[in-house]
Amino acid sequence: MTAVTAPPRELAKSGIVAWLVTTDHKRIGILYMLTSLGFFLIAGFLADVIRLQLAAPQQNIVGPAAYNQVFTLHGTAMIFLFVAPFGFGLANYLIPLQIGAPEMAFPRLNAYSFWLFLLGGLTVFAGVVTQGGAASAGWTAFAPLSDVRVSAGVGQDLWILGLTMTSISGIMTAINFLVTPIVFRAPGMSMWRIPIFTWEMIATALLIMMAFPPLTTAFAMLLLDRHTGARFFDPGSGGDPVLYQHIFWFFGHPEVYVMILPFFGVITEVVAVFSRKPVFGYTGLVLAAFAIAGLSMGVWAHHMFTTGAVANPFFAGMSFLIAVPTGIKFFNWIATMWKGAISFETPMLFAIGFMLNFLIGGITGVMLASPPIDYHAEDSYFLIAHFHYTLGGGSMFAIFAALYFWFPKIWGAKLDERLGRIHFALMFLGFNLAFLPMFFLGVMGMPRRVYTYPAQAGWGLLNLSSSIGAALITIGTAVLVWNVIVSLRKKEPLPDDPWGGGYSLEWATSCPPPEFNFRALPPIRSKRPAFDLHHPEYAKDSQK
Repeated sequence: MTAVTAPPRELAKSGIVAWLVTTDHKRIGILYMLTSLGFFLIAGFLADVIRLQLAAPQQNIVGPAAYNQVFTLHGTAMIFLFVAPFGFGLANYLIPLQIGAPEMAFPRLNAYSFWLFLLGGLTVFAGVVTQGGAASAGWTAFAPLSDVRVSAGVGQDLWILGLTMTSISGIMTAINFLVTPIVFRAPGMSMWRIPIFTWEMIATALLIMMAFPPLTTAFAMLLLDRHTGARFFDPGSGGDPVLYQHIFWFFGHPEVYVMILPFFGVITEVVAVFSRKPVFGYTGLVLAAFAIAGLSMGVWAHHMFTTGAVANPFFAGMSFLIAVPTGIKFFNWIATMWKGAISFETPMLFAIGFMLNFLIGGITGVMLASPPIDYHAEDSYFLIAHFHYTLGGGSMFAIFAALYFWFPKIWGAKLDERLGRIHFALMFLGFNLAFLPMFFLGVMGMPRRVYTYPAQAGWGLLNLSSSIGAALITIGTAVLVWNVIVSLRKKEPLPDDPWGGGYSLEWATSCPPPEFNFRALPPIRSKRPAFDLHHPEYAKDSQK
């Protein structure tokens, strides 16, 4: 064992002040995760409002103006303030632990990035209390819907400013995610021994560095259009609204992979531990992550097939191609489970749920990558179902897998297994009941962003099914909250590796870890140092 020397730190503080001024990567990670889960609860409430409104024809629970604000804030919270930031929080907590480092490379920058993210999220929602209400141009804010003549309220300005802050926060976070694994690895932790989750975060950080600056640029241009008469996106003054789409989707499609690559890493870690087998095809998984990241920079215009302004065959081909490295990951997960001693604890159940749901999302994504199909499905509920299966059935299920898997490490308490299984059953049934009917609604012609519909359209029963599914998801979320409360009350001492088969270094320190992560580092001679420490009888095999 190698003793760990802690870097100097300011005089320790206690209570809430310690959390407000902390530069400890673990506390910052927890703050990210708790904040993003708070936004998830808000987004869930807004989703329930949407489903109540659409549960039956000709409902008037909210009017069209309020409905525009509700779905705008729902999409914004889920995409910008929940899925990706939860991955940032998990990475903040785990990366130094997984590489044997005491801290992030730039602790103060790390702390600043969290507080800027929180301020940005609050700024987005601050529009609710303004006279004109919150932003209502949709989570993409396409011009001319976001033009000051259409969205005149200050809420749209606050939305732009808030997301600009979260974008800058993401760029600063990416700097830490790149530098820390490259520079601060423990002795023996070569790059090809880094856990898959950390590799996925390196690929994610590269994507952020390439994709987030264009988003900030688009928002700056939008503000100039709204308040200085710049007219970048006004065709009447020589501008072009399609330009906004190009800049936004140059961010937007890589952002999809910013929201999924971290959770590919989560699924890889969970599947290996609960299959009681090393990861199959480690090198292939790493290379597939970077292939996805690289290809994702060349597929943005498949969102624009119907504009007539892009080369459809090229972007269709790139969109088809990106399915190949994703398929490699599925192959490797299945091969990892093959002939393994699979244990179906709650994290593994959510991992399997992720694979089943994401497979549907991926297959329908390949369908939408075909321009003839996309021409029919564009702006319909088929598209809504597709991206909810990738980001809800995919990323969200992986988030729950991560919560159950690393909760003992973070809080020193295991979540109740019985409640966890109930939570999974409600979420899996509710999710598929909510979003599978939307594929059929899209085929039947229901357009997205409508706040009501006529009875004679024949969409009522499928919409009611979706609303019942949303209610089940809400009940499942309540079960998770109750599980957390009950489990923290019953907290008992746990071993370093409560799952009995952890591979990476976080399972070689206490639950929760000490301030600088390790009292002593185990020798790192393979890709699974924690397993070597706890199972020395197999250590030689793991080093082959």
